Amino acid sequence: MMPSLLNARVTPRRALPAALEPVVLTRAQRVSTHMLASLLLDYPDAEWFARLDRLPAHIVALPGTVRDPLERFIAAARAAGPDAFARAYVETFDLKRKCSLYLSYYATGDTRKRGTALVTFLEAYRAAGWEFEAADLPDYLPAVLEFSARSESEVAEALLSAHVEGIEVLRAALEDMDSPWADVVRTVTLSLPAISPATRERVLDLVTEGPPVETVGLSFLGNLAPFSPTTAATMKDQS
Repeated sequence: MMPSLLNARVTPRRALPAALEPVVLTRAQRVSTHMLASLLLDYPDAEWFARLDRLPAHIVALPGTVRDPLERFIAAARAAGPDAFARAYVETFDLKRKCSLYLSYYATGDTRKRGTALVTFLEAYRAAGWEFEAADLPDYLPAVLEFSARSESEVAEALLSAHVEGIEVLRAALEDMDSPWADVVRTVTLSLPAISPATRERVLDLVTEGPPVETVGLSFLGNLAPFSPTTAATMKDQS
């Protein structure tokens, strides 16, 4: 076959990573998994690195399928060092559309529907008796995972399940890049119910096409200044 003299106009449809079989976790193990993932998916600043030495004590009690990728990720962070790891974080999550940590982005992109989706997250927190008081947006995956870990409500689980497609797109993108953060998102997937074939097909569409791209302002939300509940002390302070 004659090689093309032009840039490819058609490319094979990308394959998804293999589906993961959910791991059976106790309530305590699921809490630990989601809080650990919440902490590890945050920006790796000096405080983030200082916390690493305290996390293995919370990882050791988890099943090997969840424990191993978390330990592998921490080893990769230590090997890279603070400066290189912080740069890699920005290059991964701030500059790549398919690696967004904002869950509603996968379904709505920067379209007019995004504002409604963000309000839905705020209402979900409040329905469970919590408030979102952070400078970030309420669909930020680390915040949703923290909510899941600290809330006794089924609302958090429903919120994650409703956005499993976005989580799977994120995992696919990170695994395709051989990113160390793929290990952390992998543990989140392992903690959630298995996805259906129809959901995997929708994930494949998102992996292929990416999120919607209509750009609109979201300033009506103002500065949503950290996620904190109305009750209970933070597990972050205990870790």
